[in-house]
Amino acid sequence: MKIKAGIVGGAGYTGGEMLRLLINHDGVEIVFVHSNSNGGNLISDVHTDLLGDTDLRFTDELSSAIDVLFLCVGHGDAKKFLAANPIAAGIKIIDLSQDFRLAEAAGQDWVYGLPELNRDRIKTANFIANPGCFATCIQLALLPLAAKGLLKSEVHINATTGSTGAGQSLAATSHFSWRNNNLSVYKAFEHQHLNEIGESLLQLDGDFNQELNFIPQRGDFTRGILAAVYLESDLTAEQAQKLYEDYYSGHPFTHVSPKNIDLKQVVNTNKGLVHVEKHGNKLLIISMIDNLLKGASGQAVQNMNLMFGLDERQGLKLKAAAF
Repeated sequence: MKIKAGIVGGAGYTGGEMLRLLINHDGVEIVFVHSNSNGGNLISDVHTDLLGDTDLRFTDELSSAIDVLFLCVGHGDAKKFLAANPIAAGIKIIDLSQDFRLAEAAGQDWVYGLPELNRDRIKTANFIANPGCFATCIQLALLPLAAKGLLKSEVHINATTGSTGAGQSLAATSHFSWRNNNLSVYKAFEHQHLNEIGESLLQLDGDFNQELNFIPQRGDFTRGILAAVYLESDLTAEQAQKLYEDYYSGHPFTHVSPKNIDLKQVVNTNKGLVHVEKHGNKLLIISMIDNLLKGASGQAVQNMNLMFGLDERQGLKLKAAAF
């Protein structure tokens, strides 16, 4: 029996990526793709790359004949949608917005959906709060240290994201004429993803109390996040390499490279790549993901696989854009 899935917010970037993944997932049947603005339109008229892959149309109606619902809506809209549209008992929900990521807002029913942190809890969960893209990338750089109580100094983070990280709605900073051949800093030291990162680090190390100094940047490329993270550490290069390899040994999408890494190794995949180096008393961790896949829709499908007892990698064996 295939998992029957519904998608709300199917016209945006994360909704489009969800469609691309689920259409090619042999364990899933898409029952409906909801869009208030595109009801009745062919999906391939909006996501034109899907021409020939599906004859599905968007709908402005909902169906309860599903096993899982993906909420690919804007921040703040998931709570509003669920308040206005009660979901039948037994339907699992995976929310890609930030509405349920923090413990105070989520309550006990929602599990934070980072498999490298909460795999066992995800397997038995009914409601998943999918992590943010920056948050995923940065946590992959820090989780092994937190798990051993080794975050003992300030953490410095410089991370650059592609333009799709801003969503599909137009803004002055998303126009090609502004973004192309350009680079800028935004939300320095106060990006909203810091809160979920902090909660995860405290989950692993209840004594963690160090500053996370995060400088986000807008890149002039479409997809991907590269985070360069450094902190003071007594670990040798060899010890750090082993620590990271041991932590991620059971996680099929996160890989520790002994060589330096570049963004094209992860773009169009659900991989997270990590590389560690020692420079004097500083440990440098380079982490990278595709913001729309491991940072959003790919991770949501990974969580679905875990929730329904499928192979974690099913539907996610994707090809990198190597050149």
